[in-house]
Amino acid sequence: MNSNQSRSQSRQNSRGGRRSNRNNRGPRDPRPAPAPKKLTFWQKLISFFTGGRTKAAAPKKPRTEREPRLPKRVEVTSPKLFVGNLSYRASDSDLFDLFKSAGEVQNAEVVLDRETDGSKGFAFVIMGTVEEAKRAVEKLHDKDFMGRRLVVSGSKSESRRDR
Repeated sequence: MNSNQSRSQSRQNSRGGRRSNRNNRGPRDPRPAPAPKKLTFWQKLISFFTGGRTKAAAPKKPRTEREPRLPKRVEVTSPKLFVGNLSYRASDSDLFDLFKSAGEVQNAEVVLDRETDGSKGFAFVIMGTVEEAKRAVEKLHDKDFMGRRLVVSGSKSESRRDR
């Protein structure tokens, strides 16, 4: 087929024949066409800059229960412990009482936000010895405390943070 024949066929296809209904309702549907939705100012503005192209909204996925994420366990090499996923209502004394069951606690300190003076959701606890710290990790890691499951692990030493 040469180029002249293809041009004449495309003209015939575009000229006559049955026209398609824009709304695909069929030739004799008595219902009136639905009124177009009125766009808000911001929708008009976005369509102006995108050339009228709109992004199709992604269908919402149903929420499913996700598996708990296991944090990276830091080996306990010092008496200082990191306590994560802490309730924002927990205080230093609450932590002190909780860790007292695992051994001697020298210090328990919830980390606070400078601006709001509220808890950031994690803390550091210093136990008496490394053995007591290991015992506290075994006993209290993944334990429910004030409605949240604690993450208890060894604290990263100063030399590890410098790397």
